[in-house]
Amino acid sequence: MTASEGADISAAGLAAVFAEADAGLSAREAAIARGEALPLTGTVEAMIALTQRLVAAYVAAAGVKAPPAADADILEVFKVLVKGEPTWNAIRDNCRELVYYRNCINMGRRDALPKVPEKMAVRTARHVYLYIKTRCIREGRLAD
Repeated sequence: MTASEGADISAAGLAAVFAEADAGLSAREAAIARGEALPLTGTVEAMIALTQRLVAAYVAAAGVKAPPAADADILEVFKVLVKGEPTWNAIRDNCRELVYYRNCINMGRRDALPKVPEKMAVRTARHVYLYIKTRCIREGRLAD
């Protein structure tokens, strides 16, 4: 599922996006639980991409707004989601946190990151996943 797939996403397609996101998150959470080190850059980029897919899938499933462009940055994707619906601000800081991690990495400022940024990135993405999934369940877009 890409952000540019249009506003017509089926319930099965939305469920597939959530299943794929859950599998990716679960694999990283299991690795963390086993004490494995996750690659910082790869983990942060994967969590940003996962978050973008979830937001884009929600926008497409809702069918009210035009989905964000496929090449849109995570913050641009989030702006599409939140415009006219301030309740989505509940995950705004999570999106910004992931961008902050990426910016620190790109600027060579890993010292400005929390102690375990790869774990925090996974937990942040899990929070976004749960928030959007819960919203989809409440709206009847996904089964519980």
